[in-house]
Amino acid sequence: MVAFITALAALSAIFSTAIAAPAQDDSTHALETRANRGRITHYNPGVGFGACGWRNSDAEFVVAVGHALYDAQHPCNRKIRVSYQGRSAVVRVVDRCGGCGYNDIDLSPAAFRNVIGNLDIGVVTTTWEWV
Repeated sequence: MVAFITALAALSAIFSTAIAAPAQDDSTHALETRANRGRITHYNPGVGFGACGWRNSDAEFVVAVGHALYDAQHPCNRKIRVSYQGRSAVVRVVDRCGGCGYNDIDLSPAAFRNVIGNLDIGVVTTTWEWV
């Protein structure tokens, strides 16, 4: 009988701990606040409609995110801060980049010039984060 009561008390302690302190899923929050590192290139959004359904110009501060990220989150109109060598800019997601990796992004020419520099630079690796 003592063994039964001891086992019951142990189970009760386990279940009350699980109920009192449920596991939190901070994975979304962690993804939202951490800096992402990826390849940054540029593209011409003025060619047609982007994946979000809007027409944008090369002069706007807009971005296409990697296709896997786009498909997972559908982040249309969300903002990203891109940083490179002490400069940064906030850009708006308007498109999906089919040739990009998960954390890679394509900036509009205006945004690329502002943060990275001359378009002839082509590709850099740097950080970006959701804002």
